[in-house]
Amino acid sequence: MDVRIAQDWKEILAPEFDKPYFEELIGFVKQEYASRRIFPRGSNIFRAFDKCPLDSLKVVIIGQDPYHGEGQANGLCFSVNDGVPFPPSLRNIFTEINADTGAPIPASGNLDRWAEQGVLLLNAVLTVRAHEAASHAGKGWEQFTDAVVKAISERKEGIVYLLWGSYAQRKGAIVDPTRNLVLKCPHPSPFSANNGFFGCRHFSKANEYLAGHGKEPVRW
Repeated sequence: MDVRIAQDWKEILAPEFDKPYFEELIGFVKQEYASRRIFPRGSNIFRAFDKCPLDSLKVVIIGQDPYHGEGQANGLCFSVNDGVPFPPSLRNIFTEINADTGAPIPASGNLDRWAEQGVLLLNAVLTVRAHEAASHAGKGWEQFTDAVVKAISERKEGIVYLLWGSYAQRKGAIVDPTRNLVLKCPHPSPFSANNGFFGCRHFSKANEYLAGHGKEPVRW
């Protein structure tokens, strides 16, 4: 099956594309785009991979579901398009970055700038119906993104994994913490941020680890 995804990722994920579950998933997704309003737009489904080449990968952040509001989802977890108001979780992320590193809260919630520095912003599910959270959960995306995490963990070490909330932590359980930095805390959602996301200092810890392994720190 021909999947429009960055070539370097395509090579390591190729075994997934011909599996029955993936063919069923793509059939479902195509039908959904043809008959309903789906986010992100089709050309952005694999944008997290397009913006973060495998060779430059330094940090993995795992989200759950694309934003389902108008104009929000752009293919990178937690990210929104320029000019879109910050969703609550993203606002809390910026608040923690400011407290942790002193970096000012930016004008835009578009996280392309992170991806271009080697941060893979991976949602577990890559598509969603407008205004219906988790509407594409359980259709096969989770199996595909599990394979992504597995492929990274088998091929790369010295990677920082930021696992926020129990869902991301389960998905990242395969990662070897002796060969990578695995940081865990509650999700930045308003429902849990005060229970340990605020004060986690994941952003400075990530940069300390990267610098200690000869890599350029991320400009958060």
